[in-house]
Amino acid sequence: MTWVEQLVVFGAGIAAGCINTIVGSGTLITFPVLLALGYPPVTANVSNTIGLVPGGVSGVLGYRRELAGQRARLLRLGSATLLGAAAGAILLLTLPPGAFKAIVPVLIIAALVLVVVQPRLSRWVKRRREQDGDAPEHGGPLLWPSVLGTGVYGGYFGAAQGVLLMGLLGVFVHEDIQRLNAVKNYLALLANTVSALIFVFVAEVSWQAAGLIAVGSIIGGQLGATVGRRLPPTILRGVIVVVGTIAVVRLLMD
Repeated sequence: MTWVEQLVVFGAGIAAGCINTIVGSGTLITFPVLLALGYPPVTANVSNTIGLVPGGVSGVLGYRRELAGQRARLLRLGSATLLGAAAGAILLLTLPPGAFKAIVPVLIIAALVLVVVQPRLSRWVKRRREQDGDAPEHGGPLLWPSVLGTGVYGGYFGAAQGVLLMGLLGVFVHEDIQRLNAVKNYLALLANTVSALIFVFVAEVSWQAAGLIAVGSIIGGQLGATVGRRLPPTILRGVIVVVGTIAVVRLLMD
């Protein structure tokens, strides 16, 4: 890469790290940049996944205050993410490139619907649980397999994984949105880390691109944690919807 191309990838890493921490979908910034620079799709996806792991760590550390008291939830949902991400990474290396990506826009649209209706639906679910005397702390039996499926998606491609997670967590877990955003960052980091570890050993990686994205995403992760924590719930949901909509448009145009 020329020095200009390196700056572009580095800047994309900063933007991706920031937006991943706030919402998710940072991959929709870095992945197209790598494609535009001539990297094959699988190599671009693999290098991008590896490069965004340090940014995920940065974002989780930036939200560590909101993670306090959620250890049991993180362990429970983290196990689903680990299993799903491993399966997704294996799918990326074995299935035709377009086999899984074909359903990605549908998944993101479903997540956006969940984000929009989340406050009303969450109140309805809470009332039903109170009437039934059942209010599961970790989202009930449907959340674990849903997070498992999100992990598969995250391990395979990962764009807008955060939107999917925020939609699911917002509906099934009665918790402050900033604390849910912290959980989202943690689960997305797990998915990226698992798939990255697999890719390191069995896939072709551009370490130059991954390194530039990594350094940029670390900076972006801290910026995102600072900005995201200050956003009111309504604005944060609005950001999620906007980014998710852009994600759908970008994927449909590819």
